[in-house]
Amino acid sequence: MIGIKNVVAIVCGGGPAPGINSVISGITNEATRHGWDVLGIYDGFSRLARGEKNYVRLEPKNISRIHLTGGCILKMSRFNPTKKESDLRTVVETLTELGVTHLVTIGGDDTAYSSSAVSDYARKMGRTINVVHVPKTIDNDLPLPEGIPTFGFETARAFGTEEVENLMEDARTTNNRWYFTIAMGRTAGHLALGMGRSAGAALTIIPEEFPQEKIPLQQVVDIITGSIVKRYLTGKNYGVAVIAEGVIEKIAPEDFKKLGNVVTDEHGHIRYSELDFGEILKQAVLAEVKKLGIKVSIIDKEIGYELRCTAPIAYDIDYARSLGYSAVQFLMSGDSSALITIQDNKAVPMRFEDIKDPVTGKTKVRKVNIDSIHYKIARGLMMRLEEGDLDDPGLANAYRMTQEEFHKRYAYLFGKGEVPKEKEEKKEEKK
Repeated sequence: MIGIKNVVAIVCGGGPAPGINSVISGITNEATRHGWDVLGIYDGFSRLARGEKNYVRLEPKNISRIHLTGGCILKMSRFNPTKKESDLRTVVETLTELGVTHLVTIGGDDTAYSSSAVSDYARKMGRTINVVHVPKTIDNDLPLPEGIPTFGFETARAFGTEEVENLMEDARTTNNRWYFTIAMGRTAGHLALGMGRSAGAALTIIPEEFPQEKIPLQQVVDIITGSIVKRYLTGKNYGVAVIAEGVIEKIAPEDFKKLGNVVTDEHGHIRYSELDFGEILKQAVLAEVKKLGIKVSIIDKEIGYELRCTAPIAYDIDYARSLGYSAVQFLMSGDSSALITIQDNKAVPMRFEDIKDPVTGKTKVRKVNIDSIHYKIARGLMMRLEEGDLDDPGLANAYRMTQEEFHKRYAYLFGKGEVPKEKEEKKEEKK
């Protein structure tokens, strides 16, 4: 056992995000300044759950420049110690053997839940390990107050914007080319919207814009096709559509099952992670534009993994170091079991119990506020079918329909009229 009164361990869980090393730097500098020992635990909770004491003692002299770097010096793991009580017990026992009195976890909602569980189980075992969680995710979907990002998001948005801008230029230069970019974000559309808005993409689609629990695949296809047709009529047969991966879970499962090549689990539920959503959209949209006589090539591309370990921009460097500092200050106050945030330039803890969904028991998910000015501006910059377009004879002609047919067919996109049925689609194909 390490014989120092206050020992703080740092555990990093989930996927990487720019700024993790900056948090580690902030923790180390502030904790050691007050005489605390700092242990960096390798590979998240995974080694602790096996009873392995795999750590590095962190001191200012050996981490002086890490705040500038991407990735995570401690490496990371998605291992969840809460699934088995024996794992929780071993984690607590291993931390205790290391002399750990305080724990800082850096991660997303799953890691936040795990840190809370570790603290609770330690108390159950008659031991005290005070914990604080530093929220991290490029998805920006943790339940912080509106306008306050999770660290790493702004860096991911900045570099994702550059990628979208490059694709936009490639599409313009080669002409007759569209890119369908599937952006990470889980069930929220923050990253997709952030990239699309900043780059000025022709179209961005996020799950939050659909109030229905499920929508037909055709609805997404119609939205994208509408953007392609409108740009085509302006002489721009090219563009980039950014689609949040969360849209996948909005699609009615039966629509995917019709494709015949989906992977299901033992309960018959679709494994969305196994779906090539970009390819599915590509083929469906190509079929639509072919009917209209528009010749275009489509390339689908996923964006996300390449953003996670990039070096943080200045905003995230400063933000993440402040979070690390604030986490130590919180623990020094004798407090525990909270997520640390910066609000109005002040450190504000948010209690674990206050950010849990009362139904699921898990951390709430922050969705994009489609009533916000940020979304309204983004929507206004897109070129997509709008309700007023239903009365445009030029568009109706481009779709090879009468005005009445065009209005009836696409009114459902604006909550007016019925969703087109498969039989109706087949009739149109025969025209």
